Amino acid sequence: MKIAVLGAGVIGVTTAYYLLRDGHKVTLIDRQPGPGLETSFANGGQVSASHATPWSNPSAPLQFLSWLGRANAPLAIHYSTDPALWRFLFRFLANCRAGPSKANAAIVLRLALYNRGLLADIRSQTGVEFAAEERGVLHLYRSEREMRRALAAADHLRRLGLELEDLNAAACTALEPALESRRGTLAGGLFSPADLSGDAYAFTHGLAQYCADAGVQFELDNAIARLVHSGNRITGIMTERGVITADRYVLALGSYSPVLLEPLGIRIPIYPTKGYSATVPVTNADAAPRISITDDHNKIVISRLGDKLRIAGTAEFNGYNTDLDPRRAHAALDAGAALFPDAMDLDAAEFWAGLRPLTPDGVPVIGRTPFTNLILNTGHGTLGWTLACASGRIAADLATGREPEHDISGLGMERF
Repeated sequence: MKIAVLGAGVIGVTTAYYLLRDGHKVTLIDRQPGPGLETSFANGGQVSASHATPWSNPSAPLQFLSWLGRANAPLAIHYSTDPALWRFLFRFLANCRAGPSKANAAIVLRLALYNRGLLADIRSQTGVEFAAEERGVLHLYRSEREMRRALAAADHLRRLGLELEDLNAAACTALEPALESRRGTLAGGLFSPADLSGDAYAFTHGLAQYCADAGVQFELDNAIARLVHSGNRITGIMTERGVITADRYVLALGSYSPVLLEPLGIRIPIYPTKGYSATVPVTNADAAPRISITDDHNKIVISRLGDKLRIAGTAEFNGYNTDLDPRRAHAALDAGAALFPDAMDLDAAEFWAGLRPLTPDGVPVIGRTPFTNLILNTGHGTLGWTLACASGRIAADLATGREPEHDISGLGMERF
């Protein structure tokens, strides 16, 4: 069967890999000149099931209010008359209630745990390298209040099968000695030993090369204009270089998915959420972390990628604006530098901003559509790297008409 995958980020490339492995003829289409050049390019680097608790949780509304008016706040909302933003925010608040938030966390966690085994299989089968650090992820908390809130969420995740260890400040610094100078600022932490970190772009690029060598056709530097349809079937993809046809189609375009779906009468509440990162050379290996760090207070993550540190965080609701705001980029960098002040060359930091496709419930959209040959694999928010392999496997199963081995309840567009 001929199957076209729209989008060559980490989600699209892993989908193409599984379709290839199942014996299909695959075409992968993207407007960028290479794979992984948008949201997958410079993210935080964590493959972290311990991040399953969605942004839409009971503590979020008060946190958001406390950040209003702060230029360097973890979240900035550029209010506008855009109805999509207001619809998104209304649904987001509805999902902040305890019941929906716990249910959504369970869906994401099951998917993330499924992803772990699949990622290990891909590494074994392909040999793809991505500066992996298999040392776990350490979540840090600065106050007793933050720690109590984190422990309550952790209890829920533990009951669902996630291994998490409670650590006091001394145990955090024993686990990651580079934190020693900051011990006095910590209330404690949670450690997820089976999580890992690595370069999502290197993984995407390497897996794309594996797929290309095995016969996947890449239509790169080719912008998609619209999906052509007749009745309840997609009949082709109109691109700037002409129409591309296939038997079935998988849409994996992240934040841009709603733009192509709306003309088809499909409206899914994915809103682009700009995130920032800084990639900084390590100048003192002993002062730089090897364990990937999540600083919950500042909403940043820090991952070691070989001889560099990736510091990523902040969120900005500003439509499809991808301009890099230096104040917000430096806010993430400064927070990372405060934790590891002697580790890096701050003057050599390389900044990046990209759009993350956030859903109001924090759960991706993976499933069938009213069009019999169109499958969705999108809306992963900050967890694309964490969920990519599981999402790709499920989407490939659905595209070929096979029932996925993973329970897909709660993942489809019908929940909206």
